[in-house]
Amino acid sequence: MIEIQSRQRKVRGLDLEALRRRARIVARATGTESSEVCCTLVSDGPIHELNLQYRGKDKPTDVLSFAQNEGEFAGLNPELLGDVVISVETAERQREGRSLCDEVTHLLIHGVLHLLGHDHEVDDEAEVMEAEERRVWAAIHAAEAATG
Repeated sequence: MIEIQSRQRKVRGLDLEALRRRARIVARATGTESSEVCCTLVSDGPIHELNLQYRGKDKPTDVLSFAQNEGEFAGLNPELLGDVVISVETAERQREGRSLCDEVTHLLIHGVLHLLGHDHEVDDEAEVMEAEERRVWAAIHAAEAATG
């Protein structure tokens, strides 16, 4: 299950109900329906702080993932997959003709795939991750076409 919560007030126009419907499809398509993922939508300020604290990068970013199935306490709750934090402000700036919901959905998919161990630092890994992103998008499009 992917829970969506909004903690930002700067960007208007994001359809949270549509995003929540898509999150259910993402969970099905990625096999995380029985896992817990918390997705928090924030502004640039909070994600900038997290990016500096955890990655040493002194700027906002679009999405960060925090896996709970790694490290010393990974086995405490195997159902808890992790957290995805998305800056809606950054998503708004970089959406390049896509709807805001599409851009945030893309970032959600990307973040969940990171929680599942996918990466894009090496070309081969990036190709696998991009193929997974396309597969999840196809599931979203099929589900939305079926419901009209």
